[in-house]
Amino acid sequence: MGGLREALLRVRDVLSGADYTVAGVRELLGPVAGGALARDEIVPALRATGGGSPIGVLTRLFWLQVPVEAAAVGGVDELVAAGLAEVSGGEARARLRVEPLEAVSGAGHAGYAVSDLTVRPGSGRVPAADHVVGAGGASGNLARLVVHRPVDNMLDLGTGCGVQAVHVAGRSPAGRVTATDVNPRALELAAMSFALSGVDGAELLRGSLLEPVRDRRFDLIVSNPPFVVAPSGGPRFTYRESGLPGDDFCRRLVQGAPEHLTDGGYCQLLANWLHVDGVPWEERVGSWVAGCDAWIVQRDVQDPAEYAELWLRDSCEAGTPEYRARYGAWLDHFEREGVTGIGFGWITLRRSERPAVRIEELRHAVEQPVGAYVADILDGLTKGAEFSTACGRALGAAPGLVQEQIGPPGAEDPERIVLRQTGRLRRAAGVGTVEAALAGVCDGTMPLAPLLDAIAQLTGMDPAEVRAHADAVLPELVADGFFG
Repeated sequence: MGGLREALLRVRDVLSGADYTVAGVRELLGPVAGGALARDEIVPALRATGGGSPIGVLTRLFWLQVPVEAAAVGGVDELVAAGLAEVSGGEARARLRVEPLEAVSGAGHAGYAVSDLTVRPGSGRVPAADHVVGAGGASGNLARLVVHRPVDNMLDLGTGCGVQAVHVAGRSPAGRVTATDVNPRALELAAMSFALSGVDGAELLRGSLLEPVRDRRFDLIVSNPPFVVAPSGGPRFTYRESGLPGDDFCRRLVQGAPEHLTDGGYCQLLANWLHVDGVPWEERVGSWVAGCDAWIVQRDVQDPAEYAELWLRDSCEAGTPEYRARYGAWLDHFEREGVTGIGFGWITLRRSERPAVRIEELRHAVEQPVGAYVADILDGLTKGAEFSTACGRALGAAPGLVQEQIGPPGAEDPERIVLRQTGRLRRAAGVGTVEAALAGVCDGTMPLAPLLDAIAQLTGMDPAEVRAHADAVLPELVADGFFG
């Protein structure tokens, strides 16, 4: 690996010298070609990159995956020596995909991900069983979810091409990185990603779930696991399917994570979970959690047919002779198991002595990156569970709240008052006069009791009733982030 690492370090200089970054490629492509490429249409991008600039040549070679003139590739010998490209007949072709990564804050270059070449729909090919995918929508969602705090040691479980470790290491350059995967090829490509991204000293271990790190603890465990629920008997792709039945992989990870976390340590993952006939999904997934604060968010639900179609397209099986039989096998499997739908979402755990748990569905767009405030979400759950007007502490309204009053035009009193968050999770809550009044005066400096007494006096309500009402409604509003 020593010679390969030296070659990769020389390649890093070539890539950075050409400004082969997300920002550089975005500027090169422009909005039209960039938008088409996001839809997996490469023709506009080919037109935009045909000028022969160093970044244009690298984008065509590694991102669009088309042959280029070898003489036009700066550092072509370094790319060949690192195993990233090959030269034949005067043309250079990519052997692997090298993709720049942008920091999740949208400001700056994070590093590079090395993965297998993309298998595009309509190519007549399906990925190999040990295919290693690059950065995509799911990995981007997870990177934006991961807590923004430095960590001394982190575990990237099921690292794939190493995307999550690269992002976290960029925020914690002094931290120790451990990356695991069942796929030896994934570990090889992750090591290349780390070398190109300046992630030094990473430990790479082969194995499933938490077995490779038995008896060890981490400040952060992050995982984009093989969560896809697929029938047995067909082709299995290690990047997305574990071979365990149903949603067992995610369940085992959630149940095993607490004993591998330091006090206050986080485990964050993407997951699929089954909606089983007669059992609320919140009940199923909630039963996985113990020993940790937990925030479980369902972002989408698909019926069995939609789900089968999605993943058959993902593996480029749509359009093949086997497609109908494979589609039927997925539907048969879900029918046997009583599955009515499959949920997709986030799971965040934080090791805690007095756990607070929130399981919810959020379909709307939220402020990104969530990792910038995910710790506040968990803190709010704890504060809400412990809140009482008798606690004597000051209460502050969250920044960015707006109030909406709904009722007939010209009416003296609104039929409904809504508090709405303009940032973060962008929740909305119907409230009464007491909560609305508090939102207007709570600034975190005054104890709550005199404020409630003043509201009672202004509204003509009984002070005891006002306090009882506040005790009933404020805990949930605190947990939801309207007050803190």
